[in-house]
Amino acid sequence: MSVRVENLTVSYLRHPAVHHASGSFAEAEATAIFGPNGAGKSTLLKTMIGALKPDSGHVNLGPFKRKDIAYLPQQSEIDRTLPVSVHDLVATGLWHQTGVFGKVGRKQRAKIQEALQAVGLVDFAERPISALSTGQFQRVLFARILLQDAPLILLDEPFNAVDAKTTYDLLELVRRWRDEGRTVIAVLHDYEQVRAYFPYTLLLAREIVAWGKTELVLTDLNLRRAAETAAHWHERAPVCRVDEEAV
Repeated sequence: MSVRVENLTVSYLRHPAVHHASGSFAEAEATAIFGPNGAGKSTLLKTMIGALKPDSGHVNLGPFKRKDIAYLPQQSEIDRTLPVSVHDLVATGLWHQTGVFGKVGRKQRAKIQEALQAVGLVDFAERPISALSTGQFQRVLFARILLQDAPLILLDEPFNAVDAKTTYDLLELVRRWRDEGRTVIAVLHDYEQVRAYFPYTLLLAREIVAWGKTELVLTDLNLRRAAETAAHWHERAPVCRVDEEAV
């Protein structure tokens, strides 16, 4: 049983950002959520982790529980002024093992070292996160996900404003997660990244335009439909009735 959204509507000010969406994410595969700006992509991801409440419908996590999810938010949502070192931020990926204030032992320190090695930041462990470039900070966040060892990984615009070398290296981690049988779902904007690394795609423009194998979804016709739907959405967007709200 895979992760499913079932007749899902999520609204802001009672106007739907995601409208009556239903479908399944491929299990142990990588799926891109792709579409125009303002299409509801991040809204869908936040609803999946429980950060937003649906107006109607629901998310069925299938075989997963909330603790099985590793979630990477957009960098703009993270306060990088906190006096935290690279090592300490990555170590928070172990909180399921250590607890929020648990002590990091020798084995955990070795795992942190391995994760930093995997993202090419082994020499940056003691640097404050405020001193990192955008690409370096994104590598740190991926190292944290490596430590979480989660079977379900959700990434919200993970390569936005990240340099090409870092993007390539982190996409190779996505490939590694696929090979390990993890389920990866990522909000993306780059057509070529989707085609090269994500075998499945959900094309979203507030409502589902197409969902399935990437080569069948990202057609010129579907992309035009998505752009037209997003452009005219506010002209026809329904108001969600209060009696539709989830209870």
